[in-house]
Formats: sequence, C-alpha cells, structure tokens
Amino acid sequence: MGPTQLAEVLRQLPPQTHPDLLVGFDTKDDAGVIRVPGQPHLALIQTMDFFTPVVDDPYSYGAIAAANALSDVYAMGGQPLTVMNICCFDPNAAPAEVWANVLLGMAEKCAEAGAMIVGGHSVEDDEPKFGLSVTGTVAVDRVFANSNAVVGEKIFLSKPLGSGIATTAAKFDKATSEQIQSAIDVMAKLNSKAMEVAQEADVRCATDITGFGLVGHLWNIARASGVRIEIDANRLPLLEGTQNLVERGCITGGSRKNRDALGEHLIIDQSVPKWLVEVVVDPQTSGGLAVTTRADALDGFVEIGRVVPGEPGIVVLP
Repeated sequence: MGPTQLAEVLRQLPPQTHPDLLVGFDTKDDAGVIRVPGQPHLALIQTMDFFTPVVDDPYSYGAIAAANALSDVYAMGGQPLTVMNICCFDPNAAPAEVWANVLLGMAEKCAEAGAMIVGGHSVEDDEPKFGLSVTGTVAVDRVFANSNAVVGEKIFLSKPLGSGIATTAAKFDKATSEQIQSAIDVMAKLNSKAMEVAQEADVRCATDITGFGLVGHLWNIARASGVRIEIDANRLPLLEGTQNLVERGCITGGSRKNRDALGEHLIIDQSVPKWLVEVVVDPQTSGGLAVTTRADALDGFVEIGRVVPGEPGIVVLP
C-alpha cells in the first residue's frame, strides 16, 4: 500500500484520545506510546512491522525483519522489551530448515537487542511474509516524537541510504556480492547505539527511515512539527555503488509512489542530479535514525540538513 492510499485508510479511523496516550497515529509517528497506568514516569511503546523477503538468505531475512521492527522502538527513544513473531509461510514451498533459519536470524537479533521472544502467530500463505510485534519501554520525559522538531536544529542520519536500490539490483543480478552483503549488513544493524547517542545529546525528535524513503519520513516530521526541512543532497551517506546502480535502472516501484505522495510539498532543486533524486525517494528497509538537534555533531551520524522556518515541506538542495 502506497503512502497516499495509507493516508486515505487512516482518515477513516476515529481519533484516539486518552490522558495517558502520549503518541498516537495522528502524527504518523513510528510507534504508539502510552503512559503506564499508575506509573507516571514510565511509558510503553508498541509497534509492528512485517514484509516479504528482501534478500535470498533466510537467516539474513529474519535478522533484517527483526532489526526493522525493533527500530521503531529505538525511533521513539526506548528499549525493546518483548517481541511476538508474525509468520506467513507456505510449509510446502521450502524445507522446514529454511523457515527455521528465518526464525534463527530473528532470535539472534532479538537477543542482541535484549528483547524477549514471548510468542507469535503463523498463517499459511503462498507469499512469505515475516516480522515482529514489539513492545518497549521509555521514560515519559525521554520520548522521541516526530512533532518535536524546532527551527534552527540540524538534521543527522545514522545509516547510509540505498538499500532499496541495492536489493532491487540483486533481484536482477546487477549487484555484486560485495554490494549485496554491504546492504545486508546495514539493514541488519540495530539502531540501539544511535538511539543511545541521541538520548545523550538530549534529542527529542526522531524517526527511522523505512518504506516512505528519506523525504517521506522527514515530511512526517515537517508536517507534525509545523516546520520546513532542507536536505543537502551532496552530504547524504550512501551505500557504495549506489549511483552506478541507479544509472543502470535499478529503481524500486515504491520510489515513484513516495515522490508522488508528497506532491507540491517536495521541492527539488533543478541542479540535484537525477540519480540522487532517486536516492531520496528510495524505500528503505531497516534504515537509520534521522534526528533533529542543536548539537554540532553526533557520534555515528552524518549531518544532512536543517530545520528552517516556512510552510511545512521538504526542500532538496544540491
């Protein structure tokens, strides 16, 4: 489902109001956050995410799916506590060992995150899908939210872009084994350290970059915070070989949907190379954290832009 269709679906839901609801779905944030009744300083984070395979190796698929779902908790400033599996598999499509390796990749990634596996649900499906429902915790006064960006802050990103381009290239045998492995390593990397660095810097606005691409998720920040965001395209961290892959036609179907969804809210300077335009709309899987802060630098992050006054929107500069 594309961003425009999703927005139309969400508009049909009644607004959710509760004195303990700190972050709901109205701002299109990465997860819901609710204060624990009777615990005024503690909140729960709830999220879920699952998708079809993005790589051929089942172990890597499980690890990436887990890292992707866990990332939503980190994007809210919290620590994962428990996870439940969402499994859609055809048991006759591959040996049991294949599905076991998916679960093993998930389990080892959850162990790395310190999250407990407490169950899940499976259904038979012709097209495999896998992911997690995750519950995390965060102190009420340490929550990250996409509505907290302030004019004058800088924008930092913790992972390189281009995973959608790389996995598309892999499907058509246009990526080298080194490029594929590099993309897998990035997608399977937890955002735990990035979250800790951001908390130490007193960050209060963050999002993780996933299916809506860099500009789509930053647009959620701009809209929720009532600010304008400028991106310096030449400063974006990229997976090695991304330009070459784009120029060879390795572009995802979701990139056009992401660009169309922003419409007039996305302004791209004419001097930005066309291949870089594809990068900023490229759907990511288990991408990095994007945060706003007045800090001059963040360990492990790259500065990519700034928060400026003006009508909410995204401006991509060369």
